[in-house]
Amino acid sequence: MPKIQSVSSFMPPYSYSQEEASKLMKNLFTEHYADLERMLKVFENGEIESRQFCVPMEWFEHTHDLEERNRLYIELATSYGALAINACLQNQDFLDQPVHPSEIDGIFFISSTGFSTPSIEARILNQLPFSDYVKRIPIWGLGCAGGASGMSRAFDYCLAYPKAKILVVCVELCSLTFQPNDYSKSNLIGASLFADGVACALVCGDEVDIQSKKPCPTFVATASKTMANSEDVMGWDMKNDGLHVIFSKSIPSIIEKWLEPFVTGFLKDHQLTPDQLDYFIAHPGGKKVLSAYEIALGFDSSKTEISRDILRKHGNMSSPTVLYVLESFMKLDCSDGDIGLLAALGPGFSGELLLLEWH
Repeated sequence: MPKIQSVSSFMPPYSYSQEEASKLMKNLFTEHYADLERMLKVFENGEIESRQFCVPMEWFEHTHDLEERNRLYIELATSYGALAINACLQNQDFLDQPVHPSEIDGIFFISSTGFSTPSIEARILNQLPFSDYVKRIPIWGLGCAGGASGMSRAFDYCLAYPKAKILVVCVELCSLTFQPNDYSKSNLIGASLFADGVACALVCGDEVDIQSKKPCPTFVATASKTMANSEDVMGWDMKNDGLHVIFSKSIPSIIEKWLEPFVTGFLKDHQLTPDQLDYFIAHPGGKKVLSAYEIALGFDSSKTEISRDILRKHGNMSSPTVLYVLESFMKLDCSDGDIGLLAALGPGFSGELLLLEWH
């Protein structure tokens, strides 16, 4: 079966503590909330300590039109994406030998925080020595589920083309979507959670001969599910000045009720139960989201420890976040035959599951 040979993550240059972010929101929103001190508790209670951004803190204090935001998105997504690809193809933690970009057969580019035509991976092709014949598959709008969904689609591709080497590149610059004049509760909660991140994974088909330094996750199966009539749970509201976040307070309760039958049914199809999983590679959408995973699946906090660590250090970076978590798991001393479930949820409202076995 297709396997994940390498993963890399890239951290944008500006790192700020949650306390610094909270002070900024206090300065911007003081005149618009009678109970702002109480509202700002979301910054303290979210179990996030630091986040990385592609712009300095002063940038958030001013209004920026969609043209400026998107120009920055195109410029930075292209340069950061190229750096993440290089790091993935040369990652000595996982690969015995570097993989040259010319060997890559296809790129799935995943993003939901900016717009570009030609899409970003076309621009990256001009920065690195890829083949002119590389397949380009840009996917937009999957939000937090994008990293997991991109990996699933790469798996599908490699099933059809077992000699293929595929990159899944996730770039989200959530900071560029921040709206200083949006005084909604969704915007405040989003400002307490979201950050910028970039990650890249190398997925290879059965007939690719790349030597790994340690057992690597092999795909067993994947599953996708979408909840009917749930477009208002999370996503973007497009306005003249850009993207405004939609973030329902019902997300944790939805997860508790909706996720359990999805996961248990998927695992049952493969003669497994949740307690037989060695690893739970969860997208850390937030503290309450991780708690909802635990409640829904009967896990104790040890199963989400790595996801919580990524959330603590980086916040929710949308689509790349689950690849940061996967990278941490792949650096462990995993044994042959270990079983992991990778899971992420996103707009739709939808979920993506990947059953993995280390070999």
